[in-house]
Amino acid sequence: MPQLENASIDSYLDDSYKGASLCGAVPSDASVRVVRALEDAGLEAWFVGGWVRDALLEAPSHDVDLCCSGTWRQSEDALLSAGVDVVRSGIRFGGITAIADGERIEVTAYRKDGFYTDGRHPEDVVMASSILDDLARRDFTINAMAWHPARGLLDMYNGVSDLSQGLVRAVGVARTRFEEDALRMLRAVRFACRLDFAMEAQTASALSECAHLLVSVARERVGIELSGILATRRGGDAMVRYPDLMCAAIPELQTCRGFDQCTRYHAFDVYDHIARVLTVAGELSAFRIDGGDPSCEVSPTLMWSALLHDIAKPDCFTVDEAGRGHFYGHPEAGAKKARVIMKRLGLCDNLVRDVCLLISYHDLPLYPERSSLLKGMSLFAGEGRDVPRLIGELFDLKRADTLGKATCCFSYVEEIERMREMVRELVANGDAYSIATLNLTGRDLIQAGVEPGPRIGQLLDRALDATIAGTAPNSKNDLLAYLRLA
Repeated sequence: MPQLENASIDSYLDDSYKGASLCGAVPSDASVRVVRALEDAGLEAWFVGGWVRDALLEAPSHDVDLCCSGTWRQSEDALLSAGVDVVRSGIRFGGITAIADGERIEVTAYRKDGFYTDGRHPEDVVMASSILDDLARRDFTINAMAWHPARGLLDMYNGVSDLSQGLVRAVGVARTRFEEDALRMLRAVRFACRLDFAMEAQTASALSECAHLLVSVARERVGIELSGILATRRGGDAMVRYPDLMCAAIPELQTCRGFDQCTRYHAFDVYDHIARVLTVAGELSAFRIDGGDPSCEVSPTLMWSALLHDIAKPDCFTVDEAGRGHFYGHPEAGAKKARVIMKRLGLCDNLVRDVCLLISYHDLPLYPERSSLLKGMSLFAGEGRDVPRLIGELFDLKRADTLGKATCCFSYVEEIERMREMVRELVANGDAYSIATLNLTGRDLIQAGVEPGPRIGQLLDRALDATIAGTAPNSKNDLLAYLRLA
């Protein structure tokens, strides 16, 4: 991390700043055009937020946010006069969106937030006269820096130092920041997971102390931030490091904490087992040797199912006469509970559907045999469902679940991988696992002399059972012959 010194706000604006860069990151021509348009109108503008942070980390960044000394109307007038289109995207908070050369650039007025009474939004937003006032209201030091092609970097809260040390630190008093806006707590965890940073000590302490305030935040916003945390592949770390906050986000996790599973197959309580499954699922999804792809985003279906796969275990717990714990029916009960949680968090219907399918069948006994695997695949068949993807993610979940147990279970991973390879071959060979993948249709049956009606469906079901059992190949003529219609 390069060490940069703060620039004076009053520095002379050099008109030749177009080629300037921050740690090698060059702002887009469109963003420079917007800055010029604002400053040609007598306003002051700075690059702020994620673009600055990512440039200092020498990481790619796509979104550009600018902060400007003018009101949103003044900024709008300046941009329109320069031929830049404007969308009034957030005028309540002093923001507009400039659209230059097809690029969307957020432009927000310097502001100071008023009092927070709902733990989420300020009662009013007051225009600030200085970029310093605007930076003072921001959440974390690594996000509270501003940069200008001519004036350089403005770092009033040692954000560069925290980037160098790998720390997420609240601006000012952490508890105050979280009491103002409780969602900032999940944002802190998301940044820590995304950047693989540690939480500064006082900020971490405030996360635990203020976790209960998360109840004031709309559940949909909580769902968005949790999805962001899971997308980093480090959701398991978040569970281990910030359990109070994660349980505040999903209260059903609280009963899992410290819940002894009373079985030799589990070395951890339910909560820690879930955290380890989430960690393993995330890590292995990034390694090609384990079937992952580091260049692709991790599957949200896999991550959410790993997080919620055992959510109903405490509800289903029984102990036999020998003192062994059992959780009969927990996959089905977990799917129902997961549906309630995910709907509450405002997650999309298709994601909820697929996650609940994986949870329902994550404990399903499967064997490295053709008929067993095809029957397993048939459980995932349905309109709009990507069965090969889902069965692959079922194996990912089973593998992570196995590696989150006691070491005596680890050998099952070899069988899981053998089954995964067999499924790939079955799909490549065109073996049927559903009516849709059967090489026989209702039209074929009608052409063979079957009257339209319920018997069509019955015959197709018989044909599917036959090809899954290996009694008949998945071809039209062989299936018609099996049904004695050829």
